[in-house]
Amino acid sequence: MARRLISSGSPFEEVAGYSRAVQDGRWVFVAGTSGFANGQIADDVEGQAEQAFATIAAALAEAGAKLADVVRVRLYLTEAADFEKVAKICGKHFKGIRPANTTIICGLVDPRMKVEIEVTARKG
Repeated sequence: MARRLISSGSPFEEVAGYSRAVQDGRWVFVAGTSGFANGQIADDVEGQAEQAFATIAAALAEAGAKLADVVRVRLYLTEAADFEKVAKICGKHFKGIRPANTTIICGLVDPRMKVEIEVTARKG
């Protein structure tokens, strides 16, 4: 299968020259995904993380994959104090799957963003 680009429809994808996800054979690489949906973002890290997972799941579905196919996750958090909250949400979505995980504490491009999530999946 040739490389396939998957868009979420965000105008920022065109501006920044990236895709929400790229499928290459059985592999699906989902770009860092924030809690934004329709230009809105929750104030709390839990709401942002849940929205990020919803956006990621939609991108994976378009590629014929699902969260259960995720083999690698990277969490970018602005506050170390939010780790346990987001870890519980990851645990809910990845229970039994247990992909490799890296968590990074850093600044993000929009001050409203508290979390960004990136995944790699391999379709079963």
